[in-house]
Amino acid sequence: MREVLLVRYGEVFLKGANRPHFLKVLTDNVKKAVKPIGGHVWMSDSRIYVSDFEDLNECIRRVTKVFGIYSVSPAVEMEKDLDAIANQCVEMMRGFSGSFKVFARRSDKHFPLNSLELGAELGGRVLDSNPNLTVDVHHPQHRLSVEIRDNAYLCVEEIKAVGGMPMGTGGKAALLLSGGIDSPVAGYSLMKRGVRCCAIHFQSPPYTGELAKDKVLQLAGKLAEYSGGIRVYMVPFTHCQLEIHEKCPDGLGTLITRRFMMRIAEQIAKQFGAQALITGESLGQVASQTMEALTCTDAVVSMPVFRPLIGMDKTEIMAIAEQIDTYETSILPYEDCCTVFTPRHPVTKPKLHTMPDAERKLDIEALVREAVENTEVVQI
Repeated sequence: MREVLLVRYGEVFLKGANRPHFLKVLTDNVKKAVKPIGGHVWMSDSRIYVSDFEDLNECIRRVTKVFGIYSVSPAVEMEKDLDAIANQCVEMMRGFSGSFKVFARRSDKHFPLNSLELGAELGGRVLDSNPNLTVDVHHPQHRLSVEIRDNAYLCVEEIKAVGGMPMGTGGKAALLLSGGIDSPVAGYSLMKRGVRCCAIHFQSPPYTGELAKDKVLQLAGKLAEYSGGIRVYMVPFTHCQLEIHEKCPDGLGTLITRRFMMRIAEQIAKQFGAQALITGESLGQVASQTMEALTCTDAVVSMPVFRPLIGMDKTEIMAIAEQIDTYETSILPYEDCCTVFTPRHPVTKPKLHTMPDAERKLDIEALVREAVENTEVVQI
C-alpha cells in the first residue's frame, strides 16, 4: 500500500484518433511539472498517476496548474483484496460525519463484484463502523471513491485543476504583456487552450524604470507556472515614442503607438515561430480600444490578433486575475510605456484611410528594425 496522486483529464477525451498524441503531451507536461520534487509519473487505463513525490501538497499545487488536467485526488494504492479494501475504506471514513456515498468503478472485469455490488458492500461496511454517517445517494456531503484497475485506488477528496487543453497542442502565439491587469489574463486564456506563448513587453527608459521591468518579469513568472516556462522579449521603445510625439498629430499619438507595437510584435512573433498575436484589449475600455481604433491597429499586421477579453468588463477580468494570482502584482504602481505621452484628447473614432498621412513623417521600417534588433530576451 502506498500514497499516490490520481490525476484526471477532461476535454482530451473528445479528440478521437488524435487522443494518443494529446495524452502523450499531457503526460509529458505532468512529468515536467513534478520533476523538481522527484515525482514518478505514469499512465494506465485512462488515468495518470504520480508517486514517489517529496511533498504531497507541493505535488498537488504543481499538477493542478497543468493545462489539460481536470482534477486530482490524493489516493491510496493497494492490492485488489476485498477485505483489505473494505478495512481501508472504514479507516479513511473514520473521522467523517454526515452523509456519504461510495462511488465504485470496476475496470478490471475479473474482480468478483461489479461496480454496483462493490459500492453497496463497501458502503454497508463503512456505515456499520461509523454511527455518525448516513447514506445519501443523491446529494452526499462526502464521496468515497474506489477504482478497481491494475490495482485498487481509494480516495475521499477531489481537488479541481485548471482544465483546458495540454500546453503545446494549440500552436504558438506572442502575448503583448503590458504589466497591467488585462494582458496576463489574456495570455492565460490562450495558454489554457494549449497555446504556447512568448511575451513581448515594451519599455521606455528613462520614463519607465527597473521596478516596472521587474514587475513585468514577475507577471511572466506567474504565467510560467502554468506553461512550464516562458520567453520574454523586452523591446526598447523610447525612440519610437519620441518620434511619434514629435512628428504625428497629438490626438492620434496613442493609436499610432499601438500600430508600432503591433508591427514590432509581429516581427518578433515570427522569430518565435508564432502564428498569432494576443492582446488584453476589451472593447470600449479606453480610447484605443474602440471598434474603429482596433480596425486601424490590426491593419498594419498580417497575423491574426486574438483578443480573448474583448467582451468582458473590468470586474470579470479582475476576478480571473485574482484566481490566477496576477492581480496583486498587476496593481503595483510602476510606470507603463502606454501612459507615456498620452494625448489630452485622444481620437476615439479614427478613419483608417487617414492613418498613412498621420504617419508620413516617420521612417516606419527603420524604427521597427531598430526596436527589434535591440530587443533583450529573458527566459523564465
